[in-house]
Amino acid sequence: MELRRRIVDSFNGKWMLISLIILFILPLVIGTGLYLKSIPLLEHHSLRQLVFSTNWAPSRSSFGFWSFISGSLYVTLISFLLSLPFCLFAAIYLTQFSSRFLLRIMHPVIDILSGLPSVIYGVWGILIVVPFIGDYLAPALGTTSTGYSVLAGGSVLAVMCIPYSLNMLIEIFRTVPCGLREASLSLGATSWEAVKHVVIRGNYPGIIAAFGLGIAKAFGETIAVMMVVGNVVSNSFNPLDPAYPLPALIANNYGEMLSIPLYDSALMFAALVLFIIIVIINLIFRFLIHKTRKK
Repeated sequence: MELRRRIVDSFNGKWMLISLIILFILPLVIGTGLYLKSIPLLEHHSLRQLVFSTNWAPSRSSFGFWSFISGSLYVTLISFLLSLPFCLFAAIYLTQFSSRFLLRIMHPVIDILSGLPSVIYGVWGILIVVPFIGDYLAPALGTTSTGYSVLAGGSVLAVMCIPYSLNMLIEIFRTVPCGLREASLSLGATSWEAVKHVVIRGNYPGIIAAFGLGIAKAFGETIAVMMVVGNVVSNSFNPLDPAYPLPALIANNYGEMLSIPLYDSALMFAALVLFIIIVIINLIFRFLIHKTRKK
């Protein structure tokens, strides 16, 4: 019996170690594979020219990715600015002010939103968001727009990211001991002051992690954004103009334009840039979490 327990313990320990090693190696394997596929393009063009040039003409072997990178960053920034207040205030209300009955109702609603396929959000964006921007918002601002724009992509992306960040924020705020909030109230603090100084300030690392996960997911989203963002190579900073994010570039062109020399390598380089940016975003948020924990 004792020998059997030792064998089982040894097997479980090795299995968990192997799983950990695989999870650690997997990003390196993905990054290495994308880099190897990008080498033909890197041999003909400098990295600076590829990343910062806006000249995109594959038929003339000109591959400038800055328009796609800036489009991805712009759409992600708008989605973050739109989703942040909704997620934060909704999580605070559900965990600190609302009844438990409302929280029990909202949990399945949030799960349904997080489980919807992205193409459904894209169709919703085409039916609702795009006409609203093109027919109402743009004329109200004294300009014209087809509706297929950075703002439409950011709006759809914000709605998609809300369930993930909101779910995490709810679980983070629920871990705050009731005694801390009650002690703050007993010292004369108002309900909002107790939430501000105990719930929010004491959970800065968790809040940063929740929004970091949302941004990383938003940056790599493809189908829904591709359906409403316009997919036009542009360097405009007007949110009512169309854009062409990196994920949409890969999804739209892979398998169709590969007869053009270096085009396959260019799309792999786009995927590599996307991979690196998401890694950098995660590292920045891990650094912010570390700094707030030290404080």
